[in-house]
Formats: sequence, structure tokens, C-alpha cells
Amino acid sequence: MTLFDKLTQERRLRLTAERRLDFCQRERDAALAQIDALRSEMAQLRRQGRTSALDEALHAAALESIQLRARAETETAQRSATQAERRLWDSINTIRDGFAVFNARQELVIANQAYLGVFSGIPEVQIGITYRRLVEILAHEERVLPGDEPREAWIDSMVARWDVDRIEPVTLFFARGDIARIHDRRARGGDIVSLVRDITDQQRHAAELEEARERAEAANRAKSAFLANMSHEIRTPMNGVVGMAELLCDTPLSSEQKLYADTIRSSGEALLNIINDVLDYSKIEADKLVLHPEPFDLERCIHEVLILLQAGARNRDIALLLDYDLSLPRRYRADPGRMRQVLTNLIGNAVKFTEAGHVLIRVTGVEPSAGRRTLTVMVEDTGIGIAPEHTTRIFSEFAQVDDQSSRKFEGTGLGLAITRRLIALMGGEIWLESEPGKGSSFAFSLTLPCVGDADASGPLAPSLRHVVLVDPHPLGRAILERQLQGQGLEVTPCDTAQQALALLQAVRGRGVDLVLADAELAGQSGLDLARALHGSGHDVPVILLSANPAALRGEPALRQVRAVLQKPVLRHDLRQQLARLSDPAATDAPDTDIIAAPDMPTAPETGRPAPKCQTGARCMRILAAEDNKTNRLVFSRMVDGLAIELTFAEDGEQAVAAFRDTKPDLIFMDISMPGMDGRSATRAIRQMPGGAQVPIVALTAHAMAGDEDEILAAGLDHVLTKPLKKPLLLDVIDRYRPEGTRAPQGGADPVTQG
Repeated sequence: MTLFDKLTQERRLRLTAERRLDFCQRERDAALAQIDALRSEMAQLRRQGRTSALDEALHAAALESIQLRARAETETAQRSATQAERRLWDSINTIRDGFAVFNARQELVIANQAYLGVFSGIPEVQIGITYRRLVEILAHEERVLPGDEPREAWIDSMVARWDVDRIEPVTLFFARGDIARIHDRRARGGDIVSLVRDITDQQRHAAELEEARERAEAANRAKSAFLANMSHEIRTPMNGVVGMAELLCDTPLSSEQKLYADTIRSSGEALLNIINDVLDYSKIEADKLVLHPEPFDLERCIHEVLILLQAGARNRDIALLLDYDLSLPRRYRADPGRMRQVLTNLIGNAVKFTEAGHVLIRVTGVEPSAGRRTLTVMVEDTGIGIAPEHTTRIFSEFAQVDDQSSRKFEGTGLGLAITRRLIALMGGEIWLESEPGKGSSFAFSLTLPCVGDADASGPLAPSLRHVVLVDPHPLGRAILERQLQGQGLEVTPCDTAQQALALLQAVRGRGVDLVLADAELAGQSGLDLARALHGSGHDVPVILLSANPAALRGEPALRQVRAVLQKPVLRHDLRQQLARLSDPAATDAPDTDIIAAPDMPTAPETGRPAPKCQTGARCMRILAAEDNKTNRLVFSRMVDGLAIELTFAEDGEQAVAAFRDTKPDLIFMDISMPGMDGRSATRAIRQMPGGAQVPIVALTAHAMAGDEDEILAAGLDHVLTKPLKKPLLLDVIDRYRPEGTRAPQGGADPVTQG
């Protein structure tokens, strides 16, 4: 029972006793009135001589009985009221908290011992003393600690509290060491009831909790630092292992050697995925994962994930397809890193559990309000599927579909759980539809604000009207056909190169403005088709679509190809190429999105294609700051064959000096280096002439949440996480290539300095 409940109960008992006393007093008054009436009646009868001695005796006895009964009931009620008042007062005195009542003139009417205890030894404190005088005694007798506030100011502020209708509580620190919370309330008639609650134990517990919280946060910071350092220490050598294994796989190997190299690479990547899952899960469990929304290109984000997973899918003949709604814009505001993580988990799972067929990413959306889109991203596969009894727990932590069909697939069981938590953190929802043996469909829905204007669409110049589309995959062909028709083009679909060649020979090439062909066709390849068209005298331009453009380097038939686009094709890249073909003079922008440029003659001394450049075009200058020798070797081999001038620096100071000497077009900056680290070197470069404009890309082995934001805050433009992936590295080089320089892809050996 609380203090207020106890006081309320005692007050009710006292009120009951007072009502009983009042009732008895009214009965007594009625009895006295009855006695007076009887006396008057007896006096009248006596005057009339009609009473006898017996009658008078009986009347006297009745009057005495009434008087005795009224007196007894009144005394009983008085005792009950006195007892109730004494019990109420005893209750007030036994409670630990102070209790007092002041009248409308702010004079003390009643107070218990707990309230008066702080004034012990001061005779002046008694009933009738004013509230202001009590406050003055507390201050001047140093019974309370007013803090840094002067005494008189503290006295005035305490008295002024009672000048408002709603009196705010105040906390007092007493010199004897205890702490109290003062609650003052106005009562009827202008009285003020003051309750002084001892909160010393609460404050002590709060201090202990705060100390425990600080210790826990320190332990959490130590854990986070340990995880970050361990991540960095593991990723640094793994960058060499995975990177060199990837480069080794690109060299001529026997079947046994290729098996060993692929095993090294896949095992290293599996280890890194486990590290990433554990780091992210620890952050989510500690509620430390914070989203950092910024403008980003959703379509390109999906495309980058597909490029990363392309090699594994290609080995199992899995087609990676992207169907991005033509009416949707590309740029939104969200956390791009977390969005990429969600997509990597979902698409990576789809590729892992699919033996053959396709993985399709379908993006649709509606406009719930101006400037916002509710997007649905669906990842469909033709894999093993999931039984209905397992779908309810598939998003749980450490959950895996442990049946015979999936037992061979390894993993931590954290990927989908992390994905679900991330989607929920973004304000969305995720769901699953699956059928065993036929495949699964994971989908999530998010409402995101749009950034920038809608993408350009609509008819192109009249010079480009008819496209022959050659793609062996029906679903991929349907997606491309719909995109081309959305540009106002007439499309003739074909399954094979032979069918397309027969069509063009039948019309003698007239009425066909472009051939858009997959590089990998049954029978004749896309390059064979280009060669055959050129040999037949057809001057129709050919654009190839390839899931592995690097494999086409050195092919002589590339002379007959206008461009090679990375599959799946981005809408922006496709429209850019179509615009160049329909009106070449209207598009002077550099060809940054073309994976392999046309008419690339082979450099005889290297056997690799050399880029065709405008007269006087120079090679792109790249500076790479990396302290680890193995990582420098991996980097140099990944860019081997590009038309670039590559300079290495081994620490931040060398990077600053190299920037001053070489004036690079692009800098790759390792973040953790001895002496001057990557952040400090970036800040120093930004202060130098021309340093504010040069793009600087971070190379980091740190993968904790928030690391990327701290790196970007130091002035860097982009972050690549080790171990480096060659497709992403080449994409970054293409993206930041300045106008007027050679297209790096397919170029000669880089010139290496430093």
C-alpha cells in the first residue's frame, strides 16, 4: 500500500467517525427538544391540576432515560472521532516521508516528525511558522545544499514556486547526506499539502545503474573495437588469398589446377561472408545499427550486386535477369550500403540454391504521394524451393532448411534474419512464396522518397526505328523487347544467330537499323554473327550483350562491333547507346558506361586489345596508396591490361607527395597505413591545388557498421571493401574516368611507377 493510499484510508475512517458524531449530536438535540416538550407538557398539566405524583415520577424517569441515552451516544461518537484522528496522526508520523499542511496564509498547520526532523534543535520551528521562514532556516542554518545558486536567490525561487497554480516538484540535497523530492499540492480552502519523499535509495540505485551502464558501454566499445580490429586483421590477408585466387582463375590452368584455385577462392569468400554476418548480427542485437540515408541509384545498386554474383552464376549456366519497371525513376534516398546488403543476401541465396535456370530481379512500384514511391523488389529463382512447413522460420536467427536437398549448402543461417531486421528498420516488410522443386520468390516492399527528375524516355530520333534482338533466353528477350518498345522502336526477336542472319539476308539489310545480340548464342556466337554480317556486306551496327565482357578481349571480330554492354543491361546504358546511334552528333559525353569499345585492334606485343582513342587522348593517371605488398600485387594484376598510368605509394606521406608530382585523375587510398593513414592523407590532398576535385576511393578492410560513413566524412568519395572484386574495381575506374582520356577497358599494359 502506497503512502497516499494509506492516508486516504485513514482519512475515510476519520470522516466516518465525524459523520457518526454529527448524527449523534443531532439525535441529542432532538432528545433535548423532546425533553423540553415533555417538561412544558408537565408544567401545563400541573397548572391545570391534572397530574398526580405518579405521573410526574414517570415523566421524570422518561426524561432522564432520554438524556442518558443521548449523552452515551454522543460520548461514543466523540471517542470514535478522537480515535480516528489519533490513528490518522499516528499513521502520518510512522511514514518515512515528510508530511505537512499549510493554511492559506502559508502558515504551518500540521507536520509529522519526518517533516520536522531536518529542523531538529531549532525551537522556532513549531505550528504557526511561515513557509518562507522554514526555507530561510534551511538555507541559513546550512541544512540544505543549494548548489552554485546564492542563498537568497535559492530562497526566492523556493518561495516563488507557491505563486503558481500548478506547483512543480523540486529535489533538495540535504547536508546530512539524504536526498528528497518535494511535492506540493493545493487543497480546498487555499491550503497547501506538502509531501517530502526520501529518494536517497533511488538516487543511489540510479547512480549504480549509471555506473553499470558506463561499464557496459565501455565493454561494448571494447568489443566493437576488437571485432573491427579482428575484421581488419582477417580481411587483410584474405584480400591476398581471394584476390590472387581470382587472378589465378583467369590464367590458363589444367582442370585440376582450376578446381584447386576455385576452391581457394570460394572458401575465402565463404569465410568473409561468415565474418560479415557475425559482425552485423552483433550490431543488430546491441541496437547499434543506424541507417544513413543518402541519394543513390537503385537500378545501378542491383546491377553491381549482379555483377559480383555473375561469375558463380555463369559457372552453373544460370541467367541473371533484371526487370526494372520502365515507369520508375532510378534514384531514391535510402541507406545504399544496407540496401546493397539486403540485395546481396537475397540474390546470393537465390544463386546458391539454384542449379540451373534463372534468377530474376523484378522491380515494380506505385506512387502513394508526390515525390515518393512504394517499391516492391522481388527475387525469383528456379531453385530447389522451400517446403511450406519451413517458410515460417526461414527468417529466424540461425535457421536453415535442414533437409536432404539443402544440406549440401553451407551458411550461418543469419543472412535472412539480418535481411528481415534491416527491412524492418527501413520501415518495410519482407515475405516469401515458394514451391519445393520449382523455386522461390523472396520479395520486400519499401516506401522511399525520390531524388531528382524522372529518367528520360520516349521515342528516339527517326533515324533509329527497327532493331533485331537476338537472345536465346525467352524471359531475358521479353524484358529487352519491352524496354526497346518503350523507346518507340520496332523489335524483331530472334532465338539464334542463324535466324537473325537469315532475316537480314532476306531483306538485304534494308529496314534494320541495329542488331542487338547476346554474345553467347547456341551454334554461332554473337561475334560470329557480327563477323558474318560484315562478311556479307551488311553495314548494320551491332551491339553485343555479355555477362563476361572480359572474355571478349583480344577477339579480332570486335572490330565489327559498335559496343559491348554488361548483362543485365541498365536502362540508362541501353538508351545512351541507342541515342548515340540515332543522333551521334547530339551525344558528346564520354563513353563511361561501355564495357568494351568497338574497333579495338590487338596490340601485337601483348596479345590484348588496345583501345581506339581520339587523336591526342592520353591515358588515365591512377594513384594507389597501399602499404601491404601483397595487396599492391593484387591491385596491379587486377588492372593489368588497362590503358592507364599506375603509380603506387606505400603510405600516406608518399601518397601526398605522389599527388603533387603526378596529378592523378583518380586515387585509391588504403585507410589503415602506418604513419599518415588514409584519412589524414585525404585531408592533406584536399587542401592542395586541384585536390578538392580529384575523386578519392577508399580501400578498407574495416567492415563494421558506421565505418563507411566515417570514411566518407573524411573527404573520400567512394568506399571499396577488401578483398577487392575486379568487376567493381573496373566499374569504379570507368565511372571516374575524366573526359578526354582513353577508355581503360581493353587497353595496353599499365605504366607502373613507384
